Amino acid sequence: MAPPATRAVRERLRIAIQKTGRLAEPARALLAACGLSWRESRDRLFCHGESMPVDLLLVRDDDIPGLIEGGACDLGIVGRNVLLEHAASSACFREWRALGFGGCRLDIAVPDDWTWQGPTQLQGKRIATSYPALLDGWLRAQGIEAEVVALSGSVEIAPRLGQADAVCDLVSCGATLAANQLVPVLTLLHSEAVLAGPATPFGDARDALAQLLQRRLDGVLRLKDSKLLLFQAQRQAVPALLKLLPDAEAPTVLQVDGADTLALQTLCHGAMTWQHLEDLKRAGACGLLVVPVERMLA
Repeated sequence: MAPPATRAVRERLRIAIQKTGRLAEPARALLAACGLSWRESRDRLFCHGESMPVDLLLVRDDDIPGLIEGGACDLGIVGRNVLLEHAASSACFREWRALGFGGCRLDIAVPDDWTWQGPTQLQGKRIATSYPALLDGWLRAQGIEAEVVALSGSVEIAPRLGQADAVCDLVSCGATLAANQLVPVLTLLHSEAVLAGPATPFGDARDALAQLLQRRLDGVLRLKDSKLLLFQAQRQAVPALLKLLPDAEAPTVLQVDGADTLALQTLCHGAMTWQHLEDLKRAGACGLLVVPVERMLA
């Protein structure tokens, strides 16, 4: 393989995301929540950053690791499965951060008329996949000799066409596998959307921009489904109340008018349902108020 291209010195950060597909809209929404806005080009392939010097490239997800490696873009939002498939042949990029959406699994699936007895049942079989490097690495780690049949699409239909005995493919709900008389039996990888970037610093203004972006991503992801909870309670009831809030941060506590009544506020990272509020009220909380949190910077 040819060595990676030398990165040009730039003052703007360039991020590649899917133009279309299941990660496209969530990726743009996440970046917008970080305060980024853009002016889109006429061909809808490039978005010039207006609020910050951060531009977007709209591309195929399979192209994103190669664009990072070649220096055409600096960062990318891509599925972990795609990133690791390309990383098998390159150490120029890495996963910087998981982003919490686009979850799926890379599974081995076999015909539903098989009686599954374990991985050794794949010995000598043909396995169709769009992720030959990941599958080959797993097979070698298991000491299994099997033929990897690389396909770019329609992997699930390969056994019905006589091209393979089993498949290794992405699974979300399993409906496509079931429609092709296949059942998942092994998970090789849990995947989701990740922020990918180079393995080494940029060495210019992009390093500060990338750090700023990561701080904002951390703030946005931390606040996902989070609420600020405010309530009052008697001092002796507080320990029991806090046990009902296992996903909350340490509360801010204020004394009310010199009495034994305390006012508390805490950031809760899980869903705050009516049932949660009723449980808190029964445990001694009063004046319960749930406030949405729009932004937070640690």
